[in-house]
Amino acid sequence: MTVSISESWTRIENWLSEHASATYSALAPPAHPEDIAATERVIGQPLLKPLVISLLRHDGLLDQRSSLLPGIYRPMSTGRIAADWGLFTGFYDKHTADEGGGEAECDFMRIGGSRILYGHPQMIPFARDLGGGYLVLDHRPEIDRGRVHEAEATEGIMRGSHDMWTSLPVFMDSVATALETNQPLNGNMPVVDEEHRLQWDFIPLSSDRTVR
Repeated sequence: MTVSISESWTRIENWLSEHASATYSALAPPAHPEDIAATERVIGQPLLKPLVISLLRHDGLLDQRSSLLPGIYRPMSTGRIAADWGLFTGFYDKHTADEGGGEAECDFMRIGGSRILYGHPQMIPFARDLGGGYLVLDHRPEIDRGRVHEAEATEGIMRGSHDMWTSLPVFMDSVATALETNQPLNGNMPVVDEEHRLQWDFIPLSSDRTVR
């Protein structure tokens, strides 16, 4: 049974309050429903329920020196989602994507990556790293709807095979479990720096082989 977004957030908050107080203090207040609605108008579609629930808990992270999510990603606010979606979709070449058609989708499922899908308007960015990479939530009405992907300008959209990428609820549950057990998640180890900020060190181990 999948743990709810709200339950995972409670577990993450409890861990942060005890171990990484600076990151805990940097959790943004809940998003206003009007701001979520405004973002949905910009992107031209409703946000999937798990993302809405997450935003209603915390509208991003106020301290950009903390890395709340593995891979050095920081949750984005509703306003930042709308703004970055506009920039992100500017890279999408619909003509090339239409020409690739089903073949491009098959390659994405088989190989686990696609440059053609980078910037797709139904790939909604919700977290970002300092290098400009994103975590995106797949809003396409296909088999991957609700799945989390990594997105990077050079590599394109990367479809990970680790269970953590299955959905946003599974992703957040995996993060909470990694914090509580002090265990690496897909090669990322939670650590707390001297200023009580959560960071993630990339340390692929033989016992926790990284599976993108």
